[in-house]
Amino acid sequence: MAGTSLPELDRPLGQDRAVRHGKPWTRWLSLALSGAVGCAALAVIAILLFRRDPDGGEPMATAAIEIRQPSREIAAAPAVEPNVRDPRSQSTARQLETESGVTVVRPGADAPGAIVITIPDSGEVKLAPAPDNRLVERSRFGLLPKVASDGATPMQVYARPLGPAPETKPAGRIALLVGGLGISQNGTADAITQLPGAVSLAFAPYGVELERVVQRARGDGHEVFLQVPMEPFDYPDNDPGPHTLLSGPKAAENLDRLHWVLGRFTGYVGIVNFLGGRLTADENALSPVLREIAGRGLMVVDDGSSSRSQLASAAARAQIPTLKVDRVIDMVTRADAIDQQLQRLETQAREQGVAIGAASALPVSIERIARWAKSLEAKGLVIVPVSAAHGLRNPSTTGSLK
Repeated sequence: MAGTSLPELDRPLGQDRAVRHGKPWTRWLSLALSGAVGCAALAVIAILLFRRDPDGGEPMATAAIEIRQPSREIAAAPAVEPNVRDPRSQSTARQLETESGVTVVRPGADAPGAIVITIPDSGEVKLAPAPDNRLVERSRFGLLPKVASDGATPMQVYARPLGPAPETKPAGRIALLVGGLGISQNGTADAITQLPGAVSLAFAPYGVELERVVQRARGDGHEVFLQVPMEPFDYPDNDPGPHTLLSGPKAAENLDRLHWVLGRFTGYVGIVNFLGGRLTADENALSPVLREIAGRGLMVVDDGSSSRSQLASAAARAQIPTLKVDRVIDMVTRADAIDQQLQRLETQAREQGVAIGAASALPVSIERIARWAKSLEAKGLVIVPVSAAHGLRNPSTTGSLK
């Protein structure tokens, strides 16, 4: 009915209310504030999406480093201004790191904003890396050893250090050279892992992947020697293998044969004869070989297998650092016979100060030597590398060997 107002419940919702109109400037202000808030939100989202956080959200802390005076046991280094960079000092520091086995990663891609220092175990003896570029020359047979321009030799650089002196003077020192490695993979692995690091290892030139295996042995602390095949009395019935150094008319080819052998791997301290009864008894055939070895800074070891050998005496006359093995401990390859020879080696070490033994990498020899080595500390005896035995017997000729 016209003019009649409907009850409130019958009225359409929102139809009978007064519309309130605000002032125009308030509407514009509301719109502006909403736009500003929206822009700020978009800006925050964009920053989160596109900004690269170098810390990846990890918690961070800044710590002050306090420089303290060194303890009395450690000699203080000369003070150096922190802002002065002396390249000679940096070079010396890197050399010291290499020689001591300490690894330093300075700020850079691998360690941004940090210095990481890794210190080896105090009882671990580190050998110098091989090959040392100063000590090799390229040839058609591979890398051959040589004397560096500064006079450094492979014997000096690649030798295993004696390490810290024992608190009490040993009753005797024993050097052991275990040969025939590199041919049998199992025998080689057993010798490297089971024998003490002070035992020197000699590798034949005929194995596969010799460089890798030799560097593994050196990484475990063993100094290494190269076995050079030499003509025995019953050659060719008893054949040391290809590239054997020969006596007689074929001796003219020995230098080429020797270079092939020397190029088989790197990092060896010296050479040791592999068989060679006939060649080592012939000084005329030995002389050119020894002259070549002398010019390459290597030591020579006579393995003691031939009573007629002149190898050690001829090398000494050529002014080559040399040693002759005192006792071959596994001429008889029985456990009881090897144990007996090791006991005799102990007696000789007590009487003479230093004794030198040799063995082959036979399973029984490795097992008996490893067992025997564990008993030496209680007896006051120590194992030393073969290169160190030379220094102990001839202190005036190896001042660089410590």
